[in-house]
Amino acid sequence: MKRLLPLILLLLLITSCGSSKSTSNNTYKKERTSSRTSHKAASNNIIDYARTFRGTRYKYGGTTSRGMDCSGLVYVSFGNENIQMPRVSREMAKRGTKISLSNVAEGDLVFFRTNKNSRNINHVGIVTETNGGGIKFIHSTTSKGVIESSLDERYWKNAFVQARKIL
Repeated sequence: MKRLLPLILLLLLITSCGSSKSTSNNTYKKERTSSRTSHKAASNNIIDYARTFRGTRYKYGGTTSRGMDCSGLVYVSFGNENIQMPRVSREMAKRGTKISLSNVAEGDLVFFRTNKNSRNINHVGIVTETNGGGIKFIHSTTSKGVIESSLDERYWKNAFVQARKIL
């Protein structure tokens, strides 16, 4: 049993939050908004809500302040604005419209492949700032929990796969 524990922990670390089981209907619902102002307000609300979880520890499959994974953070933050999202990052990566980094705005999602031995997306974050060409995003990491990071950091730049506009 003692030999199995490190193996189990390694498997959890490798799969990160990308393979948590879906706990909800994967139907995509988006409230229709009539103006750019409404989109901006919704984006701000999503970001503000996500930021309330800063410092929350990482918990595989978690969606509460007691513990949260990356897709859980996106799931509850968009859900707070009545936007239903899939529960798994690789399914989230199929929603909305794929956009280039030059078109990324606050509230968009950025997707990553942190496991170089896999072709699957397994990490997601919410863009919080796009100042001067730099992109910051909030996400939950296995080592630090919910934090904000920069896409300019070498690790995230190398792991980046795509960005998507949901709103």
